[in-house]
Amino acid sequence: MKIIGINGSPRKDWNTATLLKHALDGAASKGAETELIHLYDLDYKGCISCFSCKRKGGKSYGKCAVNDGLKPVLQKIEEADGIILGSPIYLVEVTGEMRSFLERLIFQYLVYDENRTMLLSKKISCGLIYTMNVPEEYLDLPGYRPMFENIESFISRAFSPVQSLYVTDTYQFDDYSKYEASRFNAEEKARRRKEVFPLDCGKAFEMGEAIASPDRKKG
Repeated sequence: MKIIGINGSPRKDWNTATLLKHALDGAASKGAETELIHLYDLDYKGCISCFSCKRKGGKSYGKCAVNDGLKPVLQKIEEADGIILGSPIYLVEVTGEMRSFLERLIFQYLVYDENRTMLLSKKISCGLIYTMNVPEEYLDLPGYRPMFENIESFISRAFSPVQSLYVTDTYQFDDYSKYEASRFNAEEKARRRKEVFPLDCGKAFEMGEAIASPDRKKG
């Protein structure tokens, strides 16, 4: 079994990446082979509307035809048993890199027929990890839930029902005194980093375990 983690954060060792590593550790504990891919290391763009993936009888029907840094990643995902995507939330959205990745990942399988058929021939278990600086109560403000639901609905249709983890009120800086961040309580942020973030990492580990579970795959 192969589980792939996709890091949509520009940072490789902070909140999102740390949670993804714990999730992959959870998958590995079930015997899965794992790999972590950092999107910001790759040279690629979002969908360019060439529609090669929609051309009847075309050699790229159902496959993204763009030959760039993302192409081998899309192939790896198609061959995997599970994927775990992680992204910070910027301006009530996933990062631009993650958004472009999702366009390329999902659009290639979407058929413009009356049933909106998806062409992927197998189910791939999926997890989503979101990290954000805002407190948990902000999730009920306009914009957040619809954004999450939109992403999760597309991924669920293309692959399988999504398991999601929302990690809020994250620790942004290694030293808050160096930055203009007076709206935040640095001591409270540090406390949450010490006491709450390890619990979130535990939840990420459990997500990885579940995604690599044979029972989940059968379902």
